[in-house]
Amino acid sequence: MKRVLLFIVTNLAVMLVLGVAASVLGVNRFLTANGLNLGMLLAFSALIGFGGATISLLISKKVAKWSTGAQVINDSTDPTHRWIVTTVERFAQKAKIGMPEVAIFEGAPNAFATGAFKNSALVAVSTGLLQAMNREEVEAVIGHEIAHIANGDMVTMTLLQGVMNTFVVFISRVVGYFVDRVLLKNDRGVGIGYYVTTIVMDMVLGVLAAIIVAWFSRQREFRADAGSARLLGRRQPMINALARLGGVDPGELPKAVKTFGINSRGAGMMALLSTHPPIEVRISALQQRPDGSPD
Repeated sequence: MKRVLLFIVTNLAVMLVLGVAASVLGVNRFLTANGLNLGMLLAFSALIGFGGATISLLISKKVAKWSTGAQVINDSTDPTHRWIVTTVERFAQKAKIGMPEVAIFEGAPNAFATGAFKNSALVAVSTGLLQAMNREEVEAVIGHEIAHIANGDMVTMTLLQGVMNTFVVFISRVVGYFVDRVLLKNDRGVGIGYYVTTIVMDMVLGVLAAIIVAWFSRQREFRADAGSARLLGRRQPMINALARLGGVDPGELPKAVKTFGINSRGAGMMALLSTHPPIEVRISALQQRPDGSPD
């Protein structure tokens, strides 16, 4: 129940920000005496929808380091750190991407990758992950994160989120106009019916958009699991790593990097909003793949 309430509150906050941004940038001004200027409304909706998502992507590495307290270890001389960096470098070369920054953060078993560009990304693993897994399993997790980068998942998720944001802003204001002008027959500018309707539609459509984004994110996890198996040349290390993750509490990553963590749990009605499939489903999908097979 706590997660449901947290999601609702977060979604309300996001939709409120979108609504305020729409008003400040003048989206509501396209409600003219002659009706809606749909072309300009769509253009401004896209500006709002993609603007925030793009900015979030561009600053994702800095936000990830700040929110998790991750420390970059590329130049560290610590033997464990050198092994992690060398592993990342080996997989990056095999995946044909630039060498990412490598970092460690304090926390429960988890890992994530982020960054706006394939050749300047960030891979981070938690101290809990290093303590809970053997080296082969950690390598599998690192391979999973490298696969996310090589697949361009950060950019794809940003584009999808931008499309969903645009959809929410545009449709909610079209429906608001219809309610205000057609149903309530208001012909004296923008009425209360418009504002109430857009707020409600922002919330309803925002939930539907979040479900779509979460569904895509779950498909992305299957591809990253398969990518790890391909990088290692066999599937068993990733299966073992997932099994290990299934037996521990992954903790909560900050929202800025939660989507790109190695593990996240959702149950009941929250399963539709979970960014990761159940561990047992991921293991089953890997078990059905030949070792080292392409995606």
